[in-house]
Amino acid sequence: MLIKRIIDVTEKCFLVTIAIFTVGAMVQEVIILIEQRSVALKDLLLMFIYAEVLGMLGAFYSSHRIPITIPLFIAMTALSRLIILQGKDGDPSILLYESGSILLIAVACWVISNLRNRD
Repeated sequence: MLIKRIIDVTEKCFLVTIAIFTVGAMVQEVIILIEQRSVALKDLLLMFIYAEVLGMLGAFYSSHRIPITIPLFIAMTALSRLIILQGKDGDPSILLYESGSILLIAVACWVISNLRNRD
């Protein structure tokens, strides 16, 4: 029983740390955007990733579990951001792999969503 309690407390401490660091990173990003007076799509996608991480933490605290689709959405957003950062000069085969990965993750989300609705 003591070991379970220690693990639970450690988990909660790490989740709070992740939340604090995520908010800190968001604040840093907003400061940079204000200083640059420019916002690009890559910046918005990064902010969306931060928001999804906070949403995942919120979902954990409300239900004490993390829905599998939230990390999958984060992965799709991160891959989209990677594609945008590479620009037009990147290797086309890499673009196909990355977009194929996004498609595969989207199909996984769809399957999970349909399985959940059947239960």
